[in-house]
Amino acid sequence: MNIRNLLSYFLLIIFLSVVQVLFLKNLALFGVAFAFIYLLGILILPVSLRPVSLILIAFALGLIIDVFYETIGMHAAAATFMAFARSLWLRAISPTGGYVEAEEPSISEMGFGWFLSYSLPLIFGYSLIFFTADQWGTGGLLEILNKSFFSAIFTGLLVILVQLLFFKRRRRI
Repeated sequence: MNIRNLLSYFLLIIFLSVVQVLFLKNLALFGVAFAFIYLLGILILPVSLRPVSLILIAFALGLIIDVFYETIGMHAAAATFMAFARSLWLRAISPTGGYVEAEEPSISEMGFGWFLSYSLPLIFGYSLIFFTADQWGTGGLLEILNKSFFSAIFTGLLVILVQLLFFKRRRRI
């Protein structure tokens, strides 16, 4: 990965974090669907990125979000889990010929169907860990599952919308 790509990923993660903290912090649809748009920064990092680097990036990003949300490590724990699971999940859904080294797992590179099967389980896993930590000892299993499911759907829709609106599309020949 060259310096230009590294800088563009860094700026994207910073931008998504700022949007998360300034605009999406207090957004909850019907009290059950929360938006975690900053996860897009973890989801589209290149496939060739080593798992340890990805986990460290996700942990640092989660800690930064935790500082603004005052959630004492819940975002960090969930983002770290998602980064760990991402490597395993990418291996599980690998295309027949494998991945191209510099490829980023985005809609424009991999296609809409593949991206849905890639991102939604990871976002749901993130939400499940986050809301389990949030509701620990106070909420029931159904409330955790309810918030996790609807937050994963809402976040997934926002992630797709952001990619369709702001990412450049690949030219097909």
